[in-house]
Amino acid sequence: MRWYRIKQIILKEFIQLFRDKRIRIILFMPPIIQLIAYGYAANFDIKHVRTVIYDANVSQDSHQFIDLFAHSRYFEVSFVQGKKALTSTITKGRATLGIYIHPRFAYYLRKGHGAPVEFILDGTDSNAALVVVRYVTSIINQFNQDHLKKRLASLKLQWVELRTRNWFNKNLVSRHSFVPCIIAILAMHAAVFLTSIALAREKETGTMEQLLVTPIRPVELILGKIIPYACIALFDVILITLISISWFKIALKGNPFLLLSGLFCFLLPALGVGIFISTVSRTQQQTMMAASFYFMPAILLSGFIFPIENMPKVVQYLTYLNPLRYFLIIVRGVFLQGADFNTLYPQYFGLIILGIFTLGLSVIKFKKRLD
Repeated sequence: MRWYRIKQIILKEFIQLFRDKRIRIILFMPPIIQLIAYGYAANFDIKHVRTVIYDANVSQDSHQFIDLFAHSRYFEVSFVQGKKALTSTITKGRATLGIYIHPRFAYYLRKGHGAPVEFILDGTDSNAALVVVRYVTSIINQFNQDHLKKRLASLKLQWVELRTRNWFNKNLVSRHSFVPCIIAILAMHAAVFLTSIALAREKETGTMEQLLVTPIRPVELILGKIIPYACIALFDVILITLISISWFKIALKGNPFLLLSGLFCFLLPALGVGIFISTVSRTQQQTMMAASFYFMPAILLSGFIFPIENMPKVVQYLTYLNPLRYFLIIVRGVFLQGADFNTLYPQYFGLIILGIFTLGLSVIKFKKRLD
């Protein structure tokens, strides 16, 4: 193996990259678009939930209960007269949550019985509905706790006060979980999409045969092709990390060298997938379709959007074959938790094992295809 030949392939690849307008767009647009999308648009923190209330009790207790919703930043409260008007507002899509307070709400509350309140929720968007249910549950617990404190204080009894502390993401801001994960998504994009497209472009334009008649060996050709895209992935990671710290004010609590070493381990299986896709595709269009087919399941099975623990057992076992799963744990651990190598070493070993298998198998198949 001669590094001079590899160097020439690398230089050729960079020249061809920045000369192609389409590739330049693919290089620089996805980081910007995805950063804006996940940084601002992708947010599970629902605010201003349209809420209609019909208070059939009209008492001091019901007013105190309503005030908890009215003064919450999560709800926009309006009032209707009659339960039929309340259900009609929900049905017509003018509100997401309806609250019906029973006429004997205060009576049951003072007697120590369960005070009836009916909540009607638009469940069209199940994820949003679950978040709203969590908000409602929190307000009800607060109301019950305040009411219980008054009764216990009148009886001169003590009680246990619950205090919660959120570690690593103090205010449970969705942006702090999403933005660091863009590092992994963009690294996979550069390694899988761009590598497979570059190799397919050589076959489609007929220059692959010209390269093979030169003294360049297949291994040197593969290294010369994948090293530029590893450099691009590194550039994307550094760019998103700096923007996350400076613009979105997300502190990097861990060692940045742990993040970079995790990136290099992640690139092994990701580049292997890119080479494999190029071997089963004849044109760039086929390559992009095959890469898209791999890209979406990889994200869904990584724990980026949906928790792996909520998936069926069979699917959970499949996630161990997904390199993005391991790298997301490394990114979140380094960024949010400040985790060290002793905590994250299983993820590094998992990536290395997958990388050796994937990259080795893909290179062997690619060499056979060239022969």
